[in-house]
Amino acid sequence: MPATAAISSTRSETVTLSAPTIRCGGCVATIERALAALPDVESVRANLTLRRIVVTPVPNSPGLMGIFAELERIGHPATPIDAADLSVEAGDRTGQALLRAVAVAGFGAMNVMLMSVAVWSGATGTTRETFHLISALIAVPIVAYAGRFFFVSAWAALRRGGVNMDVPIALAIALATGLSLYETVRGGEQVFFDAAVTLTFFLLIGRWLDHRMRDRARSAMTGLVRLAVREAVEITPSGGQRTIAVDAVVPGMVLRIAAGERIPVDVRIVSGATDLDRALVTGESSPVSVRTGCEIEAGALNLTGPIDAVVLRPVSESFLAQMMGMLATAEEGRGRYVRIADRAARLYAPLIHLLALATFIGWMAVTGDWQQAAFIAISVLIVTCPCALALAVPVAHVVAAGRLMAEGILMKDGSALERLANIDLVAWDKTGTLTTGEPAIRVLPKLDAASQVAVASLAARSAHPAARAIASRLAVPGTAPVDVAERPGFGVEGVIDGRRARLGRESWVGEIAADVMTGDGPAFAFEGGEMLRFPLDEKLRDGAVDSVSDLALMNLPGEILSGDAAPAVAQVQGLLGLRGAQSAMSPADKIAWLDDLRAQGIRVLMVGDGMNDTAALATAHVSMSPASASEAGRAAADLVFLRDDLRAVPQAVGVARRTGHIVRQNFGLAILYNCIAVPLAVAGLVTPLIAAIAMSASSIAVVANSLRLNPRAVANAVPDAMFREVPA
Repeated sequence: MPATAAISSTRSETVTLSAPTIRCGGCVATIERALAALPDVESVRANLTLRRIVVTPVPNSPGLMGIFAELERIGHPATPIDAADLSVEAGDRTGQALLRAVAVAGFGAMNVMLMSVAVWSGATGTTRETFHLISALIAVPIVAYAGRFFFVSAWAALRRGGVNMDVPIALAIALATGLSLYETVRGGEQVFFDAAVTLTFFLLIGRWLDHRMRDRARSAMTGLVRLAVREAVEITPSGGQRTIAVDAVVPGMVLRIAAGERIPVDVRIVSGATDLDRALVTGESSPVSVRTGCEIEAGALNLTGPIDAVVLRPVSESFLAQMMGMLATAEEGRGRYVRIADRAARLYAPLIHLLALATFIGWMAVTGDWQQAAFIAISVLIVTCPCALALAVPVAHVVAAGRLMAEGILMKDGSALERLANIDLVAWDKTGTLTTGEPAIRVLPKLDAASQVAVASLAARSAHPAARAIASRLAVPGTAPVDVAERPGFGVEGVIDGRRARLGRESWVGEIAADVMTGDGPAFAFEGGEMLRFPLDEKLRDGAVDSVSDLALMNLPGEILSGDAAPAVAQVQGLLGLRGAQSAMSPADKIAWLDDLRAQGIRVLMVGDGMNDTAALATAHVSMSPASASEAGRAAADLVFLRDDLRAVPQAVGVARRTGHIVRQNFGLAILYNCIAVPLAVAGLVTPLIAAIAMSASSIAVVANSLRLNPRAVANAVPDAMFREVPA
């Protein structure tokens, strides 16, 4: 049972950095603009959901110190990490800190609100001033502690001469608190401590819920982390054992893997036999028996017996690590929607401040009351925070990546989702993609008992694929003793019960047969006897018929692009009911065909597996490849499906279309929110408290809408069977 080969990456040498300060689309835009301007950087992508930066330095660059210095300067210090490391410990600490801040702010909001009720009930003079002072003593330290998430982020942005989405929030909270302190000192009648603390409370609730929902959105990635083994047991050359960190494992080492342990890296068994849970690859929890010589993927669970296995690849190149890497790229592609969101996030913060300033000046001109004008400007600052817009695309893409993984499909480029949703036609390679490449008997000729035993005996002693197909189709309890001579290129000859018999090429078998029977497939005859033919069909890959049918229901016709001869291609076309077929095509012919369709505005999904499909996979609008494909084919494809079943193709198209629909809905929600909330805030009809609730609700609505892609698949993006441990 060969293991699924490691899935190649399309990326050149890159450096992955962890940047915990990435909190919004503005942070992503700032980082990418700053690093792209450096001469030592070839490309850069910032990932909002994982809070990481992927940098590709120019060849022979002097080092990374300039990159780290620039990130420090713009307020986003970063540290290098393993690209396959999706640890969420930092994320968990952030969530715990947010939850503590929510609790503190909630406590303060309740107490300050009690003071405010007393003032609203008619307290005057010294009593009112005392309540104001007590409110200040409660509110100021609570705002400083609980609001530090906004203040620290905003100060980092302002210190480098820029703005982010926390600047208007921090400014609003600081203004509300500062105005209240001013009124308390001068003995004023109105303070806004209740608004400042309650505003902080609701903003933190929104941020914590957003944090939790993002964690849920990337549960497919964090689930894979649970499969990663930290240590391995090496069998030393002297026969002893020692425990080493999995990062120290190198190809050629021999590891001992006990029952109940997960496979740490891709290995080949050299001693022992066991049963495996390979749900990571197949999605099926049924145990699979393996023995000496079998290759196993990292992450599989050893169920029944200890095995010794030689390491095939380092942990950074293992099947599990590459799955993690592909999921991490889910939001890094830059399709049309992502570019729109990036531009909007880049312009949003300056526009917010200009709008708030204009609102303040307008109300001052109308009323002459600077406190009321400031109060309304604060509401504008809060209500217009563009978090919902910044989350519209990346969260949907991360959820979609989890959904695809649940179906056994890995996405190597985030922009592939958008391209896959817009395809007009599916082009299929034939051999190895639509078919398994193994022949199958179309129909058995009528065989008497002697002929049946003779054919089975000859076929069983040949390694030719056609002979194996015949042997597997014949239900013969045993074979006759026979002296076999195999003639390469002709067939198999033997003497059975004193009679010479041949199985193979028609012209060769016809030399001993009484007649020649025309047709296709291998021929058989006893010397002087009647010739029989075994017509062959190519065996269709599992799900091929359903896949083509499902795609047709999506209004996606299919065509075959194959280098095989026309009759074989036409046969598969007829079996599947495809619209067209191109035969005897060279790799250059496939590229020319795809280029011609592109010139006509037709967007093609190419599905292929072979070395000769590599150029076509790279040329097509979007491409898919099975994990069993050649290394070059997997490297060129945008998506890789792990199972043999071709129904992965329509499943991926369906998820992509649904994701595009969700992204458009998210944009609509964000735009609708701003169209309603901003005019109301400018008109003075929204208090800072209501603005905080509305702003948080808009962000949560966008994340919740993205989770509708498939709540069950996202919550359990990695099958439960993958995490089942063997009872002690």
